[in-house]
Amino acid sequence: MLTGFFLFRILPGDPVRTMTQGRAVTVEQLAELRRQFGLDKPLPQQFLDYCLGLLRFDLGTSFQYRAPVAELIAERLWPTVLLVGTGTVIAAMLGLWLGTRAAWRRGSVTDRLSTGVALTLWSVPTFWLGLILIVVFAGGLGGVLPHLFPTGGMASPGVTGFLPGVLDVAHHMVLPVTTMVAVVYAQYLLIMRSSLLDEMGGDYLVTARAKGLRDALVLRRHAVPNALLPTVTLIFLNLGGVVAGAILVEAVFSWPGLGMLFYEALRVPDLPLVQGLFIFFSASVIFMNLLADLVYPLLDPRVRT
Repeated sequence: MLTGFFLFRILPGDPVRTMTQGRAVTVEQLAELRRQFGLDKPLPQQFLDYCLGLLRFDLGTSFQYRAPVAELIAERLWPTVLLVGTGTVIAAMLGLWLGTRAAWRRGSVTDRLSTGVALTLWSVPTFWLGLILIVVFAGGLGGVLPHLFPTGGMASPGVTGFLPGVLDVAHHMVLPVTTMVAVVYAQYLLIMRSSLLDEMGGDYLVTARAKGLRDALVLRRHAVPNALLPTVTLIFLNLGGVVAGAILVEAVFSWPGLGMLFYEALRVPDLPLVQGLFIFFSASVIFMNLLADLVYPLLDPRVRT
């Protein structure tokens, strides 16, 4: 709470000056806007009002949208959940599958190739990769290639009907989801590979082979379930953190979610909005940590008390 308030007070920029830029306003009008926003109060008084608002579950009113912050978050939540949820599921499935194959065939061409590609994509800046995908697949390299996907947004104007609407949203999701998956899946691959390599030396796998079980069955029934725990932890932690981390992807692709809302609020800066989003992002990380702790016993009975 303390961090969420003072962190954004050190941001450069004056919300009132930014919102009135290019308009003919008097000094009195600027002073009135500061009074309406509560920026004329001493900083300790602003902090006290902020804390009292949180106790009432009131995140305040946005400067630029003139609407309650909680309502703005609720409106933009679904696009972010859709984007982050889809990207996380695909990245987790791809990372787990490739990580399992890489560990089971350690030192092979498959292992070196998948690990090398994952590390390369992991090191690529998210916004740069998104821009490259837009230039190639949405811009068509200046007419060299066909324009396969939209450059941004979540839906095309004029599309009506349930099925056409779903297909249109899915069409808009391809590039942002690909960007997220390309950057995130490497974490799952590397953690799964490392965990599975640790498990492969276990006596229980030797015993399973001695009983005549095929390698594929030993991998699927014994090795993978025991190696999943660290990866599942990472998945849940990422579900909380990726919501905040989607800021760059949503900004590049103009995706109307919480990340884009946070980016727009930072440009002002819209202090109530960035504070409310910061609290929401922090709460999502805490909630996912708790959920991961609850899932542990279901995956590994050894952690049950």
